Amino acid sequence: MEKLAIIAGLGDLPVSIASAARSRGQAVHVFRLAGFEERRLEAFEHEIVGLGQIGHLIKRLHNLDCREVVLAGIVKRPNFSDVKLDMRGAKLLPRVIKAARKGDDALLRVIISELESEGFKIIAAETAASDLTVGEGAIFGRKPDENELADLMKAARIAGELGRLDIGQGCVVCDGLVLAVEAQEGTDRMLVRVSELEEDIRGTDAARRGVLVKRPKPIQERRIDLPTIGPETIDRAARAGLVGIGVEAGGALLLNRETIGARCEALGVFLYAFPSDWS
Repeated sequence: MEKLAIIAGLGDLPVSIASAARSRGQAVHVFRLAGFEERRLEAFEHEIVGLGQIGHLIKRLHNLDCREVVLAGIVKRPNFSDVKLDMRGAKLLPRVIKAARKGDDALLRVIISELESEGFKIIAAETAASDLTVGEGAIFGRKPDENELADLMKAARIAGELGRLDIGQGCVVCDGLVLAVEAQEGTDRMLVRVSELEEDIRGTDAARRGVLVKRPKPIQERRIDLPTIGPETIDRAARAGLVGIGVEAGGALLLNRETIGARCEALGVFLYAFPSDWS
């Protein structure tokens, strides 16, 4: 197997991908992005590269003979005036800034295009770690009832519209009422907002109601930035009084699957994968 390169930000996803590669005997080299260094990746062959060091990154990828590259992890949009650039980064900067105005997906497509122009193959996280993906139907916990399915469908439709506008990937619906939609604050803070709402319009620990849905943006580059669900997502949904979480089948990644299952069972929260044609 060829050596796999991981361009990594923060969070569980790059760690899961690196661990999966190691477990199947594949060599891996991690490029930890400066300012977003996930400390757990120090356990793997690694180096730190700046966001603006595109030329250096490409040179290192060639030197290491890494033909397959996966991008994973949390990276916030930088202040471009503070980014240190090498020559290739400086040349690419106008395209990057223009793309950034159109949204994160456009920005990522520019980076992917630059790497592909050098002959690298950009692979999806689920290709690098196939056990992260989910099939259709109930994953953990009980099956949603008729009212919960209606909430899931409404939240999925709204999340899809948000995605078409490159706003966010998530929505919370309870008994047909939209409690929150995700924007730049991310899923975690959105769930905190839900937990602070009046209890008469949301669920509680004693009587769970409402669902969170996360699905990919229709416009997004699906090899990167798919929605992820981890144990913390289950915990935060529970604290918000929700009864379940819905994800698009084939359009989300589960991190620490066994722990997620245990948290769903302990907290009474279901995890359900809905068909990709829900709209």
